[in-house]
Amino acid sequence: MKSLTTIADFLRARFPIEKMNLQSMLMKKEVPIHKMSWAYYLGGLTLLFFTIQVITGLLLLFYYQPTVNEAYDSVKFISDKVPGGAVIRNLHAWTSSAMILTAILHLLTTFAMKAFEKPREVTWGTGVLLLFITYTFGFTGYLLPWHQLSVNATKVGLQFIGAVGQYLPGSLSELPNKLIEIIQGGPSIGQETLSRFYAIHVVILPLAIFAILGAHLLSVQLHGMSKGVDEKPKIKEPFFPNFLIKDFSLWAIAFLILFILAITIPFESFFSFPLVEPYNALGSTPEGIKPEWYFYFIYYPMELLPFWVIIIIMILLVLGLFLVPKIFSGTSRKTLTFIAIIAFIYFVTMTVFGQQIFELIKGGHS
Repeated sequence: MKSLTTIADFLRARFPIEKMNLQSMLMKKEVPIHKMSWAYYLGGLTLLFFTIQVITGLLLLFYYQPTVNEAYDSVKFISDKVPGGAVIRNLHAWTSSAMILTAILHLLTTFAMKAFEKPREVTWGTGVLLLFITYTFGFTGYLLPWHQLSVNATKVGLQFIGAVGQYLPGSLSELPNKLIEIIQGGPSIGQETLSRFYAIHVVILPLAIFAILGAHLLSVQLHGMSKGVDEKPKIKEPFFPNFLIKDFSLWAIAFLILFILAITIPFESFFSFPLVEPYNALGSTPEGIKPEWYFYFIYYPMELLPFWVIIIIMILLVLGLFLVPKIFSGTSRKTLTFIAIIAFIYFVTMTVFGQQIFELIKGGHS
């Protein structure tokens, strides 16, 4: 009974029923104004990009064919023949990257501002889950065009799972390969893989993200914006309508930038033609196969370090993210900001200069 009472007290503090009304969650809500106030807009931007993903994704479903024989041609048909199809597809691709970038920045700034403290642990935990789901969206959606880059990059990602087996004892060593077969639907990537990735991308993940996003937004509205800085904010502004007007204005600017990108720069123009030609299961793998940019922070270390080191780092990172409210409960915001800046510098360095670093280190050892 004591444990049930503890759980009930925990939930009561995180989801106070007395605050579940329009007055508390909207009309009386205030937003602190200080040097980190810009970070309050990152969550809204991520939500905007997700909304665009949903709308453009639904439009693409009208023409996309999830079969290995028709997937590539249906994507090409969308880009070449459907009125506005190229813009919708480019907008979907550009917004995918924008959503992942703002989600990462949102996580780092939330960490730096110590916005995971009681009673915001649920806000933080659901936010971490949303980031993982966002990454899974990127991974599963990457395969759907069924060209050389998408299929071979997916193979690279699945090989990461398979490589774990060599570090597991006894019969457990076969578990990663069994998991890969379940994901692929067979011993190799084919129609079953495409069907499963398609179902995960357009059905399972959207259902999961809507449920978790609902809990996340409810928690944010119940507890308001975190103080964010050590000193007490001297100025606050009403959430409605002042902050919302600024938020929607930023949304309009962000959408305009993405729309201009979508109509002027095809997302695949960054890749050489052999990478985006139709996948040929009997052909040789073209040069330059890599996962998407948002995986570079782990991809290049995986190429340079012993794999067991990568496994330990990933386990510690995942567990550490969920346990942040416990691990860093007594840490100062100054220290948290320093950690967040280091993490951001590392992420940007690996994303922008990862290939050069890889070649430099490999060249030095050859």
